Amino acid sequence: MLILTLNCGGSSVKFRLIEMPEERDVSRGQVSGLGTEQTIYSCYDANGTSREKTVALGNHAEALEYILAEIPDEISKRIQAVGHRCVHDGGKYDKAVRVDSDVIRTIRDCFELAPLHNPNNLAGIMACEKSLPGIPQVAVFDSTYNRDLTPAAYMYGIPYRYYTEYGVRRYGFHGITFSYMTRRASEILRKPLSEMKLVSLMLGSGTTANATAYGRSHDISTGFTPTEGLLQSTRCGDIDPLAITYLMRKLSLGSTEMERILNHESGWLGISGLSSDFSVIEQAADRGHEQAQIALDVFVHRAKKYVGAYAAVLGGIDALLFSGGIGEKSPTARMRICEGLEFLGLHLDSELNENLQGEGIVSTSSSPAAIIVVSTDEEKVIAKETYGICCP
Repeated sequence: MLILTLNCGGSSVKFRLIEMPEERDVSRGQVSGLGTEQTIYSCYDANGTSREKTVALGNHAEALEYILAEIPDEISKRIQAVGHRCVHDGGKYDKAVRVDSDVIRTIRDCFELAPLHNPNNLAGIMACEKSLPGIPQVAVFDSTYNRDLTPAAYMYGIPYRYYTEYGVRRYGFHGITFSYMTRRASEILRKPLSEMKLVSLMLGSGTTANATAYGRSHDISTGFTPTEGLLQSTRCGDIDPLAITYLMRKLSLGSTEMERILNHESGWLGISGLSSDFSVIEQAADRGHEQAQIALDVFVHRAKKYVGAYAAVLGGIDALLFSGGIGEKSPTARMRICEGLEFLGLHLDSELNENLQGEGIVSTSSSPAAIIVVSTDEEKVIAKETYGICCP
């Protein structure tokens, strides 16, 4: 079965064609920089052929239509299912689901809970419905990985009726990535997932920390929305709620404008005043830019704090996992986060960390707990879930 996977992010659309159950790649690519003058379409086929060009596409719907039109007819005719990465379901589902009117309504109802993602996720679904009529679509939600969280982990300290009446609780995100990371760690360490305590850091433009023990999620840094937790590219992460209401009063801001600031103008972009690109922040800090250095320090401090907290929640740690664009490509970030964590049994090998290409273990051979860099593969998880639903 040929499955098309789609990941509609904030300013990009990633796609991949995978033959299942063989898990054989046919092609992959993305449209990046949506809405800018540097919108790029790139595609890589399994035979090594690559194409890249600048395109004029203003939104996700246009990008999806373009991607689908670029797939050769002889391949598009073979597509039998589409799997979508979706972010927020409001706690409604405990597994991947076939898209129907109810699923579409759920995604739309959660627009305000995941404003950077849910609208784009739905745009992908609607574009496929138009261009691939009759082809089954499956929604794989980030939040379902945390279905086993206990009330101790997901409840907020607010009146209980806000939970029962409005569903205000911690949901957690990047679950597709954590599912892959933890399974991959099990393969690398050759140890059953059911026997391990793992702390995972998904560090990209969006960032999340997760605590998984014996194959089940026990805690996660993102909360009711993806904005809570670690410092992110444009999201603020943890903040005193009363600091928000204080600023709203002082600046006469409405809730919509405040949400825009917290989601789009904060994070390391907001602190540095420079860029949402982490590599730009690192380079500026190296040149002595004070605010860029502060942004890096806050990012590292929060990540390190969550590792320690989750090790306490789990009662120990067998491995610390890094993934995402920063987690995989910034040895400096990994080094700074791991500094001082030797008391948890985490001993980083400086040479392995600096020279790693791809994924692998970067802890010393004598480290009681492993430190592993995982090259995440969300699309493979999405393809497996989609295949499981369409070919039970």
